[in-house]
Amino acid sequence: MEFTGYRVHPPSSSIQHLTEDENNDSQTGVNKASKGGLIYGDYLQLDKIVTSQVLQSELKGNKIHDEHLFIVTHQAYELWFKQVLWELDSVREIFISGHVRDERNMLKVNTRINRIVMIFRLLLDQFAVLETMTAIDFFDFREYLSPASGFQSLQFRLLENKIGVPHNQRVPYNRRHYRDNFRGEESELLIRSEQELTLLQLVEQWLERTPGLEEDGFNFFGKLQTNIFKGLDGEKEKIEQNPETKEEMMAEFIKHRDVFLSLFDEKRHDHLLSTGQRRLSYKALQGALMIYFYREEPRFQVPFQLLTSLMDIDTLMTKWRYNHVCMVHRMLGSKAGTGGSSGYQYLRSTVSDRYKVFVDLFNLATFLVPREWVPKLNPTEHSFLYTAECCDSSYCSSDDSD
Repeated sequence: MEFTGYRVHPPSSSIQHLTEDENNDSQTGVNKASKGGLIYGDYLQLDKIVTSQVLQSELKGNKIHDEHLFIVTHQAYELWFKQVLWELDSVREIFISGHVRDERNMLKVNTRINRIVMIFRLLLDQFAVLETMTAIDFFDFREYLSPASGFQSLQFRLLENKIGVPHNQRVPYNRRHYRDNFRGEESELLIRSEQELTLLQLVEQWLERTPGLEEDGFNFFGKLQTNIFKGLDGEKEKIEQNPETKEEMMAEFIKHRDVFLSLFDEKRHDHLLSTGQRRLSYKALQGALMIYFYREEPRFQVPFQLLTSLMDIDTLMTKWRYNHVCMVHRMLGSKAGTGGSSGYQYLRSTVSDRYKVFVDLFNLATFLVPREWVPKLNPTEHSFLYTAECCDSSYCSSDDSD
């Protein structure tokens, strides 16, 4: 070998050997792009995307470096919101069209809802990038942003509406309806989204058709009620047999019993529904509970996965709101927002159960009972259809309901 400075030159035979390998393997492709046609940049329209970062500070003659990060991060959020809406609309269409009766489409629903979950996990991670900017870095260009505000994100408001955030549960924005911050076509899109069936409503209809709820069939809820109150009677007898702990245990027992009285009291359920404490209809709650209890049964595993993913969406959206609150507090302290809101104080008020759509699914754990209290399934007597296949007149014609 010949040494020149610190570089080692392999013998010419080795170079020839490497060249032969490259010719035989890695260089056998054909550069189709050189022959014209669609290319990467054109397909993604990168000329529009990578040139759409217009720094307001630069336009005002005072270019601030970190404004570029601020713009890119928020543009990335909006692109992901667009993808979430794309997946959400496709899922809603499967439910609306009745195609959910086909179990293969139910798998599509699960896949796309899970994709939304993954996107929200990614959106949470994006905060870490934005937080590499300090409060004083943000202060340098914040004055150029007013009156623009993240509250004006049309896509996020559409997303909330299409999932099912109740309008009467929204925190007013500067004592005004949230839609007052939008005009023209944007306002019309929001109104239309308020009139469409939400994911919550479609899931509610689906849960109401859960096989096994029929009173003249398996009658899950009736049997569950009988078993629970029989079990509670047994617990009460045990408590009364122990005078030393009777008073304390009885107080706890009464609380426990009242929880189940609320479950089986339809009028109380309707009252909780009217106050926003529950979101699902009485029958839909029964369906969700049945899926919850029989989640290990093959026919209920896919529905249970969907319910779990819906809770994941609520959880991640709550975490996203919380992370946003923390970031705003860190960047602004107690200053007002650029859009005129109270800033941190307003955002903090949105991190609550009032913005949870599937809160009833979280509360199913309230009604956990010993396994022996759950009505037993006999596969020879109760061969349930998939939840997706169990249909009623609103989804099926009389010809295909046999």
